[in-house]
Amino acid sequence: MSKMISALQKVRKEYAPKLPPALANGAAVQVSKGAPLAAFADADKIAALFPTTSNMPDLKFTAGGQPSGKPVNVAVILSGGQAPGGHNVIAGIYDGIKSLNPASRMFGFKGGPSGLVDNNYVEITDDFMAEYRNTGGFDMIGSGRTKLEKIEQFDKGAVNCEKLGISALVIIGGDDSNTNACLLAEYYKAKNVPVQVIGCPKTIDGDLKNKFIETSFGFDTASKVYSELIGNISRDANSAKKYWHFIKLMGRSASHITLECALKTHVNAAIISEEVAAKKQTLAGIVDNLAQIVARRAENKENFGVVLIPEGLIEFIPEIKVLISELNDVLAANADEFAAIAKPEDKIAYIIGKLSSDSAGVYKQFPATIQLQLSMDRDPHGNVQVSQIETEKLLARLVGDRLKEMKAEGKYVGKFGTQTHFFGYEGRCAAPSNFDADYCYSLGYNAAAIIGSGATAYMSYVGNLSKPASEWTAGAVPLTAMMNVEHRHGEDKPVIKKALVELDDAPFKEFASKRDIWAVETSFVYPGPIQYFGPAEVCDAKTETIILEHK
Repeated sequence: MSKMISALQKVRKEYAPKLPPALANGAAVQVSKGAPLAAFADADKIAALFPTTSNMPDLKFTAGGQPSGKPVNVAVILSGGQAPGGHNVIAGIYDGIKSLNPASRMFGFKGGPSGLVDNNYVEITDDFMAEYRNTGGFDMIGSGRTKLEKIEQFDKGAVNCEKLGISALVIIGGDDSNTNACLLAEYYKAKNVPVQVIGCPKTIDGDLKNKFIETSFGFDTASKVYSELIGNISRDANSAKKYWHFIKLMGRSASHITLECALKTHVNAAIISEEVAAKKQTLAGIVDNLAQIVARRAENKENFGVVLIPEGLIEFIPEIKVLISELNDVLAANADEFAAIAKPEDKIAYIIGKLSSDSAGVYKQFPATIQLQLSMDRDPHGNVQVSQIETEKLLARLVGDRLKEMKAEGKYVGKFGTQTHFFGYEGRCAAPSNFDADYCYSLGYNAAAIIGSGATAYMSYVGNLSKPASEWTAGAVPLTAMMNVEHRHGEDKPVIKKALVELDDAPFKEFASKRDIWAVETSFVYPGPIQYFGPAEVCDAKTETIILEHK
């Protein structure tokens, strides 16, 4: 029985992604080297940890190189959470290595990094690849969150690559995944294992960026999907003239998605975690500010509105950040004892008894549901699983409580009904926008150019993204150049630096200049769904973030 696909899928299969001029004639390129790049921070420590891959130059590509004539066998890994466009990265790599030599072969390690260790793979052929071009999701080979950081994993990977004749490995992932890619590249280079390791920047959160990596792939599509939903909800609120909608959005470590969606939709309030941390705003202060916005709109008889909340907000509120740090230590030190406690109320009492008096006071102010969510198992990186903490419901409840106090004081005259939402999985596997289809294909094709150059421990980058693809640039940046040292699990670890929202940069300044108007006036913008066909200003529109950053 043939597989059913939608009409849109049929049309999108025919879409031909655009490439930067440097790659227009194939992945054989001319390479120019820049100056050696030290690590982003802690340069001496990073150089000591990565002696063979530190202080390498950035690479810039132009068209006109000659293929070596030698076929290559390349493998690809999807690592971490899904992001729109991952399949096009793979398509770009595939077409790129075929441009180097039609006899080149490609393999996909299945299920993420564990596929490399377990030798779980599939060969990617023309027919196999054709089914996934311009599609969303990671279902082509699957993904996983296994961390590549142990010598035995590296050695098993080397053996499995040797069996398949693989001479290059492309890891498509976020900051942690590409940190692991760098560890692998360093080990292989130091041990003379003939396998290049290349990274590609993936995360819808938008926090893998720097002066080379202008945006991570998937951010454009995900923020457009969320903005469509926010626009729909805003229009409903404006039509029904009731309900305050509290919407939590993806973004554990950074608020890029929340900021981008606010710029796209002009909602009444958007909390930016980085601003909360910088201004040391308390939970009570955040709640009071939201209550004041509700009250001001109620004076205009507009008892409705929309609030955006970044997923990781709770970790940026100073007193809660301290609480979470203490909780991490308590749960790590008493894991077995805590796990043995059966009743939820006994778990809560146990934790309160282990916290400092200040943190215990903060912990006690939360409803029992939030207390338990804060105490859940940590993720593989030791972080609280903030996506499972219902911050949107917490804020809606606390704002309601504050409005009752204000009503008793004669400072609020409206009605306050709420609806809560969390947009997460809705955006991770959407069919990529034209921008992400082009950008991802270019990143993959560019990775093939890096392979052709013989380099290892580099990340593929495509630049000048605010311009049409005909003006995009291409090159590679050393993975170590993006690193710093952070204290994790009681020890110093090399990691690629996360990019947070900068309060001095153009996107936040634009938002800050308009938010007081949006707070009181109903200024909603309704972006609608992603457009694949039509005028360029609609279907090829860039994110507000990239436009503002390049003005």
